[in-house]
Amino acid sequence: MRRVIAIEFLSVDGVMQGLGSPDEDREGGFEHGGWGAPYADAIHASSGTDGLGGTTAYLFGRKTYEKMAAYWPSVSDDDPIAAHLNATEKHVVTGTLTEFGWRNTHALVGDLRDGVRALKQAGDGDIAILGSGVLVRALLREDLVDGLRLFVHPLLIGSGKRLFGELERPRPLRLTAFGTTPLGSLVLAYDLERGTGD
Repeated sequence: MRRVIAIEFLSVDGVMQGLGSPDEDREGGFEHGGWGAPYADAIHASSGTDGLGGTTAYLFGRKTYEKMAAYWPSVSDDDPIAAHLNATEKHVVTGTLTEFGWRNTHALVGDLRDGVRALKQAGDGDIAILGSGVLVRALLREDLVDGLRLFVHPLLIGSGKRLFGELERPRPLRLTAFGTTPLGSLVLAYDLERGTGD
């Protein structure tokens, strides 16, 4: 059975919006896009392609998928991250997209809980969620997230979309690994305590 692992890049105050570039996501008037760029090389050097071998599928919300699909298919497979993303099955939670230009992509339609449970049953390894904050919050509510891999950058942004919203109950986490980068980012891996929903 596969595990759902949410992989997220955050500021210390939990902001995930507009990580990569100034115009990536300006919703709500967000003006700090690209804040993660100064930390990217140190993250890649510290964590490299760790975990790619265990990832057998990716799961995206529609907005994150569209951003990823606009970039990664054109990156050479000489880049190990591009090679893995391009070759691995991808599932998109969407009610609007019907055609996908990024190879190995499929729509996850219908009931979210049932669809993700079916994906978890369909093999071994990890189903990685990259970004997709709305989707992660929905899956947390349904007890369908098994682990978190957080890259926390040493920065307070003060505004913007945050990963974690209100929860119906506290969710205890168990730290399974940690590290740091030369620029002070934290790399944190947690397992979620299983609830009654799985």
